[in-house]
Amino acid sequence: MPTSFPHRLTHPASLKRLRRSDLMQEKQRTLFDDGPVETPWDDQEESAVAAVVFGQGVRGTFHYLVPEGMLDSVCPGKRLEVPFGRGNRLRIGYCVDLLWQRISERRLKSVRRVLDERALLSPKMLNLTAWIADRYLCEWGQVLDAVVPAGVRRQAGWRWRIFIRATVSKFDLENLKLTAKQRKVLEILTREDRAWDPRELAAAAECKEGVLQLLVRRGWIRKESVRVREEEPSREVFARQSPLALTDEQRAARDAILELLRSRKHGTVLIQGVTGSGKTEVYIQAIEEVVSYGRQAVVLVPEISLTPQTLHRFRSRFAHVAVLHSHLTDVERARQWEWIASGGVQVVVGARSAVFAPAPHLGLIILDEEHETSFKQEETPRYHARDVALQRAVLEDVPLVLGSATPSLESWHRAQSGEFRLVKLSRRIEDRPLPAVRTIDLRQPRGKRGDKGAITRRLDAAVRQALARGGQVILLLNRRGFATHIQCARCGHVVRCPDCDIALTHHRSEESAVCHYCDYRVPAPTHCPECQFDGIRFSGLGTERLEAEIRARYPGVPCLRMDADTMRSRGSHEKALEAFRRGDVRILLGTQMIAKGLDFPNVTLVGVINADTALHFPDFRAAERTFQLVTQVAGRTGRGDQGGEVWVQTFDPENPAILAAVRHDYEQFAAWELPNRQSMHYPPFTEVIRIVVHAAQERAARLAAETLAERIRQAWANEAGAASTEDLFRLLGPAAAPLAKLRGRFRFHFQIQTSAGERLREVIRSVWDAVKLPEEVTCTVDVDPIDML
Repeated sequence: MPTSFPHRLTHPASLKRLRRSDLMQEKQRTLFDDGPVETPWDDQEESAVAAVVFGQGVRGTFHYLVPEGMLDSVCPGKRLEVPFGRGNRLRIGYCVDLLWQRISERRLKSVRRVLDERALLSPKMLNLTAWIADRYLCEWGQVLDAVVPAGVRRQAGWRWRIFIRATVSKFDLENLKLTAKQRKVLEILTREDRAWDPRELAAAAECKEGVLQLLVRRGWIRKESVRVREEEPSREVFARQSPLALTDEQRAARDAILELLRSRKHGTVLIQGVTGSGKTEVYIQAIEEVVSYGRQAVVLVPEISLTPQTLHRFRSRFAHVAVLHSHLTDVERARQWEWIASGGVQVVVGARSAVFAPAPHLGLIILDEEHETSFKQEETPRYHARDVALQRAVLEDVPLVLGSATPSLESWHRAQSGEFRLVKLSRRIEDRPLPAVRTIDLRQPRGKRGDKGAITRRLDAAVRQALARGGQVILLLNRRGFATHIQCARCGHVVRCPDCDIALTHHRSEESAVCHYCDYRVPAPTHCPECQFDGIRFSGLGTERLEAEIRARYPGVPCLRMDADTMRSRGSHEKALEAFRRGDVRILLGTQMIAKGLDFPNVTLVGVINADTALHFPDFRAAERTFQLVTQVAGRTGRGDQGGEVWVQTFDPENPAILAAVRHDYEQFAAWELPNRQSMHYPPFTEVIRIVVHAAQERAARLAAETLAERIRQAWANEAGAASTEDLFRLLGPAAAPLAKLRGRFRFHFQIQTSAGERLREVIRSVWDAVKLPEEVTCTVDVDPIDML
């Protein structure tokens, strides 16, 4: 059955020389041919054996004999084509180690083909991928498939071309009976010892390609196929900019990084800097030192922060900047990957997957906005880029820099405990004040407030004032669509997705009702599907409805909506932000993609339409996310000479997360939230592993979840005698997941909290090896989960 659980993985560093007993124990996991063959072991010479792992669907490490003719080309990090299973079907796997063993040739299958000229992964990267598989309970091959881009595996950007080369020398020409054009072709080919493109050769010889074909048939020239790189577009050249003057706080932050760089040791620096405090300039000046050593830096930023403005900051300071993000084509990504691997890149800027950039001379890793949830991958392998970056920095023995105005509580706790070095940037550039933040209590009856629509009277007045003064406005609402649910006013029926346990969202622009999880779509109903009542009600608020209200309230004021519905086409995100930067757009509204990483000095007002959208989710991080979102969006204003203000509409103005955000007081929030986490045994004081079981039948999903949970509970108890009895083990569930049905499959989940993460991983592996669940059941294992739905 599909699964995220592995056998215990063998790390490259621990793939030792196998003894005869080891090989006999590995019989089921190496691809031995049927029928034992008795061979005196002491009489055998040592042979090269490749340890191979595969991607999806195959668990474990397998061993193959390396033919003598391939000894020079097989090495760890390359892909091999090997026979697999009883039918010897050819499969592609990754060589993770090369061993020398005394072993019978007739007992091991042989490698058929080496697919790569150069290793795709370095030894340190192989160690990193093995660590990821071990920590996140997935297969090593799945990690390798995620690390090496599909375009690199397919060799995108390369193609086969036909070239022409002479088979005779210039001394033979006198003895050949040739026409004038044939002679000219051969003279050109024999004069320059190289292969020619047929069209270029025909043009140089002033003949048609038919002349070349005749020479091929006579054997005087030959065709050869050569793999060539498609022509690469020229890179834009940016005007160089000089370093900016640093404040005292910025200089102290930069010096903390340089101290680690010059000591040539690993260490982690957490920069907790308020919005607009100049963290990017600190990064850049630290990178300039790295580049002066002839080394490379990797800078990770959230995908939505990879704006032209961000990239220009780096490209105006460094000559060779590579970019890795999800919108690249396979060809573009392969080109960037190969450029980085060649050592010609000074700085790699990218989203989550850039943590795997194949920089051969890595000197520094930086994670900006390290609190961002987008750094956690939500499909196997479910790694967190922050933790992977830390492990890579340890393996490469280079510094790691984490930066944020609102650090994750995990990073903050490690800094408070002394594991990370904490550096604070408490002031904005040029001592600009942080914007004043005010709350609007939505608990008062709408009639008493004198409000109509989503924008209250006080927020409306603030918007009009900002526009009158020539400023720009950002309005945040973290829900898209027009109406968030559709309900009959007579019978109460809610229009839901048939495949998910989710109410459909009304999108008025296309007059459809849409499921935001599986993209199920139907025309927006005009009457109740159950009782046929024509008084159907479209309730709730999304960004599309907010846009309609803004256009009605402020006619003639250019506004723009940024959410997943309007930013689908390639380049739309950049075009929208550029229009806002030019001033063509006065009001920018949208979801969280407008809340972070934007620097527009003319923004004088930020309005949060509803700060409570995520505050009461069934998620132990709900308060932290709310605090971070409000604080981050508040930081988009007050960056220019006009200053700025923030209005936050909320039904819970006394909530500690809201109060701390209003005061821009991260430490107050951490001091309130951390004791709550500790009392409930949540991170950063424990580790959490969440297991979700999926099946088409509700009963099958429930029984499988109950079976797994009970077996894990028993295995932990049975192992208790060999481990510390003080280790925390808390299993909650199983129960129906908050989203009980998605894409036609029922979901049951349970979560385990522990103070002994490695011990729990061993228990889960042992249970998975022992339990066989029905084929129709699948499981997802999420270590350090971010999504609790």
